Amino acid sequence: MADLFDSGPQNAASPTPTDTAHRPLADRLRPRSLAQVVGQTDVLGPDGPLGVMLASGALSSLVFWGPPGVGKTTIARLLAQETDLHFVQISAIFTGVPDLRKVFDAARHRRANGQGTLLFVDEIHRFNKAQQDGFLPHMEDGTILLVGATTENPSFELNAALLSRAQVLVLSRLDAKDLGRLIDRAEDELGRKLPLTAAARSSLVEMADGDGRAMLNLVEQVASWRVGEPLGPDALVTRLMRRAAQYDKSGDAHYNLISALHKSVRGSDPDAALYWLARMLEGGEDPRYLARRITRMAIEDIGLADPQAQRVCLDAWETFERLGSPEGELALAQSVIYLALAPKSNAGYVAYKASRKSAKQTGSNPPPKHILNAPTSLMKDQGYGDGYAYDHDAEDGFSGQNYFPDGMARPEFYVPPERGFERDLKKRLDYFGRLRAKRSGD
Repeated sequence: MADLFDSGPQNAASPTPTDTAHRPLADRLRPRSLAQVVGQTDVLGPDGPLGVMLASGALSSLVFWGPPGVGKTTIARLLAQETDLHFVQISAIFTGVPDLRKVFDAARHRRANGQGTLLFVDEIHRFNKAQQDGFLPHMEDGTILLVGATTENPSFELNAALLSRAQVLVLSRLDAKDLGRLIDRAEDELGRKLPLTAAARSSLVEMADGDGRAMLNLVEQVASWRVGEPLGPDALVTRLMRRAAQYDKSGDAHYNLISALHKSVRGSDPDAALYWLARMLEGGEDPRYLARRITRMAIEDIGLADPQAQRVCLDAWETFERLGSPEGELALAQSVIYLALAPKSNAGYVAYKASRKSAKQTGSNPPPKHILNAPTSLMKDQGYGDGYAYDHDAEDGFSGQNYFPDGMARPEFYVPPERGFERDLKKRLDYFGRLRAKRSGD
């Protein structure tokens, strides 16, 4: 594969200043065939889903899912070109129901005249469920071939009916090698090298953060500078603002990163946990949300193996509330380190879920009468409290009575591991188990 924005044969004739002066570099280097698209070989290659569809002449409706600047719009346009379909582009942000009717009517008219329509819908996830349903009959009767583009997880944002009629293709962010090729092609188009050292060139690639469009916009800025000597990384950072990390506090990245943080803590990797915590903070995540989730990690994954872990998290939360950002974020970071290095146990969590399941299955069974209070004579006559053994009066302070509903087999919910403080809890549990067996046998 060549590049996302190639300056190949189609640009052989030198454009006049009038032709190019007002056109952004990204537009001037837009590819004119799928063979010139950078990256996405898993999708566009001979064995990729699009490669196979095109080779067989059987293109179906699609949904492109991927971050900005990876070629979703360009690929859709080129698909229409390769399949001789009329290309129509709309954005869900600016398109209402009347506009959609006009699009469908025009597509129907084209079809009657022997011309198919590829309808590209940018930000398709912004259409509500009813609007998404409006595409279905036109997809089914062949009026349109739908190609949607979204940066959000289609599983959560698109109708199941729409997803069943379209294949979801994941487009990946561009790697450093792909972005380097874009710079090479841009320099060929501009007719000069960027005034950067090799190290600064690498920094520029990092600033683009996998976004081809952002890469070319940065190149265009750098190319406009008039400097005597090539600039190094420090000078580059001084002149250019680093591109903001792709992070949506209500979107897919939010859940992906908190999952990465949680699993790094569970996996006892403090360095990875700190990295994902920092990624979320750099992306603008609310530290209070992180404090709540970190506390949950202490309860779910450390539990009683280290009862102090929960206190550490609550103290860190309180410290943040008193100090605020950025100082209070250090307390959150320290709590993450503590959790990552604490002994792990989900025995309490598993026991709680098992008890809830059991409660649902046996939720109508009353407690045994001997452990019920009898504040009235009627209740006493019914046998409430009869035979209750006061544990403090029993040998070893333990009566060994049954506290489950009559007739219910005694379950075992809590099974502590031999880790951390739960070693001691297991000894106590085994001790009371032996006493219970002895008392029941007496």
